[in-house]
Amino acid sequence: MADMKDKIQKSEEEWKRELTPQQYQVCRMKATEPPFTGTYYNSKESGSYQCVACGNELFDSTTKFDSGTGWPSFYKPLSEENIDTEEDLTYGMRRTEVMCGRCGAHLGHVFPDGPRPTGLRYCINSIAIKLDPKEKQ
Repeated sequence: MADMKDKIQKSEEEWKRELTPQQYQVCRMKATEPPFTGTYYNSKESGSYQCVACGNELFDSTTKFDSGTGWPSFYKPLSEENIDTEEDLTYGMRRTEVMCGRCGAHLGHVFPDGPRPTGLRYCINSIAIKLDPKEKQ
């Protein structure tokens, strides 16, 4: 969990000004982009994935895998401190929501059906993240 001094707290009006309408719906209102429509679900580019709302580093491309679900999937975050999770009981389902540890943006959900070594599948909305590509050597 990030220190409170590192937390970003803004009003909903500030978020509405800074994010696109689609980003606001996903990151602040917990919407979900349709499967197989996001920028990164099929991306093989190297780099780190950051929160679109605050730039917090969340996932590394080396932990990304093709889950067949239509959303970018990772088997572990860059750091446990960079994400927060909480139980989500919406839509009659029991899920674990994944949020940015710095700004609280909704990223997606984590499921216990991922590959080794963690067995986890962080199913993340493309619209909630941005890729910081690694430089070509």
